[in-house]
Amino acid sequence: MPGERFSIAQVTPHAWEQHHEVNRFVERLSDELCARGHRVVVVAPSESRELIRESRERIRAAARDPEAVFAGEGCASVLAVGQSLPARRGGSVSLPLDVSRSIESLLESATFDFVHVHEPFAPSAASAALRHSRALNVGTFHSATERVLSTQVARRLVTLLFGRLDGRTASFAATRDLMTRYFPGEYRVIRPGAELVPLPAREAEPELVEILYVAEEERAAMRLFLRALRRLPPHLPWQATVWSREPRPEPAVPLARAIRDRVRFTGPMHGSEAQHLSRADIVVAASSGVAPATQLPFRAMAGGAVPVASRLPQYEEALADGDLGLLFEPRDTDTLAAQLARLTENRELLRDLRGRIEAIHPQLEWSRVAGEFENLYRRVAGRRHASGNGNVRRRLGSRPVIHVDLHMHTDHSHDCATPVDRLLETAVDRGLGAIAITDHNEISGALAAREQADGIKVIVAEEVKTADQGEVIGLFIEELIPRGLTLAETIAEIRRQGGLVYVPHPFDRMHAVPDYEHLLGVVEDIDAIEVFNPRVAMKSFNEEAARFAAKYRIPAGAGSDSHVPQGLGSVKIAMRDFDGPEEFLESLRDADIIRKRQSLLYVQALKFLQTKAPGRGNK
Repeated sequence: MPGERFSIAQVTPHAWEQHHEVNRFVERLSDELCARGHRVVVVAPSESRELIRESRERIRAAARDPEAVFAGEGCASVLAVGQSLPARRGGSVSLPLDVSRSIESLLESATFDFVHVHEPFAPSAASAALRHSRALNVGTFHSATERVLSTQVARRLVTLLFGRLDGRTASFAATRDLMTRYFPGEYRVIRPGAELVPLPAREAEPELVEILYVAEEERAAMRLFLRALRRLPPHLPWQATVWSREPRPEPAVPLARAIRDRVRFTGPMHGSEAQHLSRADIVVAASSGVAPATQLPFRAMAGGAVPVASRLPQYEEALADGDLGLLFEPRDTDTLAAQLARLTENRELLRDLRGRIEAIHPQLEWSRVAGEFENLYRRVAGRRHASGNGNVRRRLGSRPVIHVDLHMHTDHSHDCATPVDRLLETAVDRGLGAIAITDHNEISGALAAREQADGIKVIVAEEVKTADQGEVIGLFIEELIPRGLTLAETIAEIRRQGGLVYVPHPFDRMHAVPDYEHLLGVVEDIDAIEVFNPRVAMKSFNEEAARFAAKYRIPAGAGSDSHVPQGLGSVKIAMRDFDGPEEFLESLRDADIIRKRQSLLYVQALKFLQTKAPGRGNK
């Protein structure tokens, strides 16, 4: 297929040896993506010490050769990152340190276009991968009811973590609605697939209707199913199979005599689940919601069987509100028995439902799921910036390297007392070749500095407060931009003046900043992003900005954000000299950020003394 090929890490929170629906989803999606030419690594906890040891050797090898984590052509490799059991510390549950460190090492060493996390609730391998990812992130939420409710104590922190997602999907509309309620965002519904099996030729109706129960739900669901069988009229022609991966799926008490000879219990030794599904006429999903097997109805239909399912949102959705199977209220034994009796007696109804299911077979394939995710990956990747202008870059090659500070203030700002002449004098003393003066909602200080400048280049700029989406800097502008516009309107005004859109301290929650969702909405319009600001309260804010800039290939800038002369040059950019915004942006792509230690407390104290101290007139 045409299109860009991606390197993708698919991360599941469940031990790979578990036959969990999320693992089945990850495995089949990974196989399909590999078949389409993408390189995929499955990252998962494991119960196998040998697999963990081999995987950690490959992760260590990736530090020397990032390609070491990928398998051969056309297949996904599995990297086990540690034991799946959570650790207890001080009464709380957390992820084992070895799991988190293995994931961090992997994502630092290997290069991925996407980290695709499934059910990234903490503590889990998926949440750790989202925390350490340096790639574009996609999150898929499957059936997350309990996990969503359990996160509400730490809802704010979970919201910040999910804010790193560049694309969100849900396996069901019900899951989407739940996630949107608690963690607002755009969730695209991509339903699970199923492996199609050749449908059996049904030239004549079978003498006995084959009813299948797959023991993936909670134990009580199987008991409900067996009670319903006892209530079927004795004359009806049916037989039932309970298929389970467990070695002893039989109920704890003997079956009633009425159904003892009609029900058999079996497992993989006597045929796979797919084989039993292809032989079944009816498949029952009877969960009350404790542990539903949400993919089972799709697998049943892929085998040509008619599902009879409890009216859970996911089951109801899979059956198209009853168009593709029959429903009953959870825990309602009588209605389940009545629905089984209807299909056993009314063969015309059974044939009609089977025909509807056969008509939608192409929509059930995993290739459809992979295609939808591939389209999502390409849409998200399409937001990444181009690599730049080669002609301009070659022109800059002969220019000298200068030091630049892109964020500072004068006494034309409401929170700064530094006169323009003092700022210019200090900038020259610090060896700066160019500065951007970014007063709050004002450009008069920058214009005055450009007029007075001698031996230093001044970029006229403004740090504009938007209505409710944080601050944005316009570089290379000539006219004042009023505060209070929307983020989009502010960007449009910067563009109208031929300026560059520069986002300062984007993830510093102590400043007025646009949140992740707002940045994603305008990411194509951002020219540069501040990845280091010495005044932010926590270094993780700068790290988050650096990750965002890197994965969207946005040129990275930095500035002292100085409100006092002593702060100038605490961070500076070494870049080729430039003339105008086009050359500036191209030079910034290859620039180096130079930092030196600067006491935030000291600089903030100076700012307070100069602007807020008693007896001093504030501007």
